[in-house]
Order: sequence, then structure tokens, then C-alpha cells
Amino acid sequence: MMIAIMSVYLVLLFALVRFGIVTFNLFWKVSPFIVLLLLSLGLFIPMGWGAPQGPSLVVRNGVSIVPDVAGEVIEVPVQPNTPLKAGDVLFRIDPTPYEAQVKAIEAQSKLVDLRLSQMTQLFERDAGRAFDVQQRQSESDQLRAQLDNARWNLDKTVVRAPSDGYVTNVALRKGARVANLPLSPVMAFIDASEAQVGVEIAQNDARYIAPGQSVEVTFKLWPGTIHTGKVETVFQAISTGQPQTSGLAVTPKAIESAPFVVRVKLDDQDVLKRLPAGSTGTAAIFTDHVKAAHIIRKVLLRQIAIINYINPF
Repeated sequence: MMIAIMSVYLVLLFALVRFGIVTFNLFWKVSPFIVLLLLSLGLFIPMGWGAPQGPSLVVRNGVSIVPDVAGEVIEVPVQPNTPLKAGDVLFRIDPTPYEAQVKAIEAQSKLVDLRLSQMTQLFERDAGRAFDVQQRQSESDQLRAQLDNARWNLDKTVVRAPSDGYVTNVALRKGARVANLPLSPVMAFIDASEAQVGVEIAQNDARYIAPGQSVEVTFKLWPGTIHTGKVETVFQAISTGQPQTSGLAVTPKAIESAPFVVRVKLDDQDVLKRLPAGSTGTAAIFTDHVKAAHIIRKVLLRQIAIINYINPF
């Protein structure tokens, strides 16, 4: 943009000199350098914090699917990248051993309840001891708790979608054996109920950003188009500012000025629903400062949107 402005100025200067409107003296000879300096100090450098620009990324929350019970997989009805509703079946685990456990505990519970009834009747007739009744009652309560746990395990042999979304990279197949180990997820579930657009802004340009300010975004997926939105929040922490718990003393390391992340909400949420996780682009935030630079930033962003047709990076 600066090159374009300087080109226009040089053409005008040439025309003024050519038609004798101005005399090409020392002032007009150095005037391009003066204009360049004024544009840099008065417009383009302040534009960095008046209308900061940075790369944007669409992210969605992911859930690592770990079954609550172990066993052999007997069915995987889900298809990768197919929209799912909360509660849809992801896969099923062989319920046979869990059904057997439920039946065994139910049988024990019936026997203990019968003995409890008999002991209660004897106690009411002064032919039994209160201790025997209490012991049978305790056994009955324990079996009920075990039965609840066994039924819960049986119910968890059907693994369901935790929310609206889809699974990706489905490698699980019938016959595979799964375990309820936190470090051994068997599926990656992408939560489609909420997507976020994050914009990276250099720290020296983020000073005036505040919630509610206008945003324009262009995505690589849809070159040539501009989408509007608002700033939701500026994340108040990044990983470089987070101390790690350890048994060591402070370990000095190189300090880098990592960018801050600004969360943006698009005005058209339908656009966000159609954007895959990982979609990249460029966003500009228009603060309440250096408003004269907003028009230039809008032009620059539209140039990027058009260049996206041929620029894959």
C-alpha cells in the first residue's frame, strides 16, 4: 500500500513539474523522502496498533474417547466425518461378561433378601437376634451397590457420542480389544457444538484491543471473501508465561515475545459451522485508535483475500 501511495505521489509530482506548475527545486527533489517518512511515522507504523492484523485459525474442542469398561469390540457403526447427535452409538463392546455379572449379583441379592426377611420375622417373634437382622441388611445393601455398579458397567458397553459432532480417523474395527486406560484413547471425537476463531496478534500491537471491537477475517478456504465479527476476549495467559511444576530450581531459558491470542465471534455463525477445524486465514481488528489507518487496513486485507486464490501458504 505504501508503494501504491508513493507511486501516485511521484506521478502527481512528475505532472506538476512537467506542466510547469511547480519548480523542480531541492525541496521537491527531496519531497518523496519526506512523504515516505511522514507516511511511515504518521500512518503505517501506528496502523500496527490502531488496526492490528494477524493469522487466524478455526479450532474445535476434541474429546479423546476412552471406554469405561474393557472388552472385545463387536460393532463399530459410526462412519468417519459423518455428523452425529449426542447419544449416537460410536461402538459396542461385548456385553456377555457384564450381563453374567449382573445376573450373578441379582441371584445373590434375591437369596440375601430372602434370608433378611426370614431373620426379620424371627426377630419380630422374639426368636432371633437383632445382630443377625443387621448383618443380613448390610449384606443386602452391599449387593445392591454391587448390582448398581454392574448395571452401570453393562450400560457402558455401548459407547455413545458425548455431544453433537463427528469422529475422525476411525481405525477401530470389530474384534479389537479395548481397555479403560486414560492414555489409550480409541477414537478422536470432534465437538461441533462450538467452534472458535483465534487470531494471533503481536504483543506490541495488542495494547488497545478490547471486547466488542470490529473484526474482518478472510479464510484460505474461501478466497476473495471477507467475513465480519467482533472481539470476544483476549486470552490472559499463554504457555510461555506458565511455570511448570518440578523439583528443580528456576531454569533460565530464552525469552521470546510470543503473540497473544484474541478470540473472535463471527457475525454469521453459519459460516463458522461450515468451516473445518484447522481452517486458516488472516484477520484485522479495528480499535478505537488511529482510525485513519482503518481504510488502508481494509484495503490490505482485501488484497490478501484476492491473493489467496493463488497463494497456498
